[in-house]
Formats: sequence, C-alpha cells, structure tokens
Amino acid sequence: MDEIINKVANSTLEVFDLEDYYPNGTRTQIDISQWLTEGFLLKEKDFREALKNHDWSQYENHYVAIYCSTDAIIPAWATILVTVYLNPFAKKVVLGNITDLETAFYQEIIPSLDFTIYQDKPVILKGCSKKPVPESAYILAIQELQKVAKSVMYGEACSAVPLFKKNK
Repeated sequence: MDEIINKVANSTLEVFDLEDYYPNGTRTQIDISQWLTEGFLLKEKDFREALKNHDWSQYENHYVAIYCSTDAIIPAWATILVTVYLNPFAKKVVLGNITDLETAFYQEIIPSLDFTIYQDKPVILKGCSKKPVPESAYILAIQELQKVAKSVMYGEACSAVPLFKKNK
C-alpha cells in the first residue's frame, strides 16, 4: 500500500485568512427612527430631548452602526448629533448597518498589513470563516495580494478556485 502524502501541507501555498484580523468586540446597531415622531418625522426639539435622556453608557466599548429603518429623510446633523453622544463611550461609530461597520474595520486594517510576505508565492484567500467577514473585505484583500503574489486562489486548499496568476 502506498503512503498517503499530504500535498497541501508540503506545498509552498500561503493562506491569507481575513478572519485572523477580525476585531473582537460587541457590535450594536442603533435605529434612529426610535427618536422620530411616528418613526418618520424629525422634530428637532423632541429629537434633542430624546437623545439627551437616552442612556449612552450602555454602548461602552461597543462598535456602533447608526441607521434608520424607515424611509424618513434625515438631515445630516441628526446622525452627527447621535455620534456626539456615542463618542465618549463607543470604540467606533459608523453610519450604516453592521456590514458597513465590518467593512470600515477592514478598510482600516488591510492597508496597514505587510503583504510582502506573500511576494512571488501562491496564496489562498481563505473563504470559509466562522466570523462575519464582509465580501468587501475580500475585494480589498485581492487588490493587495495581486500586487505581490505569484497566484491567488479563493476557498480552501482542497477546493480552491483560481482567481489570479501573474504573467511570466
């Protein structure tokens, strides 16, 4: 019987896993429609009073996404004012949903990484993750990997999909 050889383990493949850079911490969405009259109408005096009376300390060390679940037309100053109240407590505040928040993380993280370790190497951009890595993070990552890697595949070593191969 022939010996079983793990070709993946013996290959020069490098794995780039976005999950390795996933910031830990509580993610919270705040729907500002809760402070609008009937969820749609922003009355400045009432809005300011509601924000003033809200317990902002509950967002201590949270990553927060501010959004509006209704079709209300919100003036820019309203979300900025919510941010003013959040800022002393939250680690990060973005306008949008949780995916927008996750995207903002990776927009900061990916450009700060040293991709030269992948210089002229075959790389797998790991696809399956247990954490909610947004698709936009993969778009950011491939742009950086393509500058240095010999080739890039997506997925897992056992079933990778070729994405890019440097011309010789």
